[in-house]
Amino acid sequence: MGLPNVVTRQEWLGARQELLAREKAATRARDALNAQRRELPMVEIEKLYVFEGPDGKAELLDLFEGRSQLIVYHFMFGPDQDAGCPNCSAFLDQIGHLSHLRARGTEFAAVSRAPFTKLLPFKARMGWTVPWYSSATSDFNQDFGFVADEGPHDLPGLSCFLRDGDRVYHTYSTTGRGLDGIGSVTSLLDLTALGRQEEWEEPAGRASALGAPAGGAGFRCHDDYPD
Repeated sequence: MGLPNVVTRQEWLGARQELLAREKAATRARDALNAQRRELPMVEIEKLYVFEGPDGKAELLDLFEGRSQLIVYHFMFGPDQDAGCPNCSAFLDQIGHLSHLRARGTEFAAVSRAPFTKLLPFKARMGWTVPWYSSATSDFNQDFGFVADEGPHDLPGLSCFLRDGDRVYHTYSTTGRGLDGIGSVTSLLDLTALGRQEEWEEPAGRASALGAPAGGAGFRCHDDYPD
């Protein structure tokens, strides 16, 4: 079966230390890459996108729920389908309690092209509480590159947005293998323009300048955050 070699404890410790050095190098490289991502320029969203959600019609600004940032998961659920994509469902299954993101001024929502009336029963079946909106009446998914030219069929992905007052900016998008390893709170924050909002991150002071909550105090139990 090609299982790992069996060695003594001392030999294992030596091999582990060699791997640990490479893991630390990869962590430092990832931190540098995240900092470079936060330095990406952004594009102001001037087009009006209208979604349908639990409270009726909503614009992109409404999806922020008053927070500084918004992470949108482009969920593959087309208008002609009766159920969501299994791979996208597995992705949403790993999204934890949203209070940890919200404590850092970041909202999370899923968006699909299927009508909202189709999203509701599937969301109930999956037992999700993540906000989920239909973009059936807008070009949102197409404009951000998550509808294939041939088909057309949907593509999975994540897009990040930043809000400054009533102005909304697109800061980042990824798809395909770019979704690998994403799902934890820190991995999601690392995709955003404000990052984890911790003191060691560069560029310093960006989050506080936009009035986002400071994240330096660390995470709490999800029921210990203020409303």
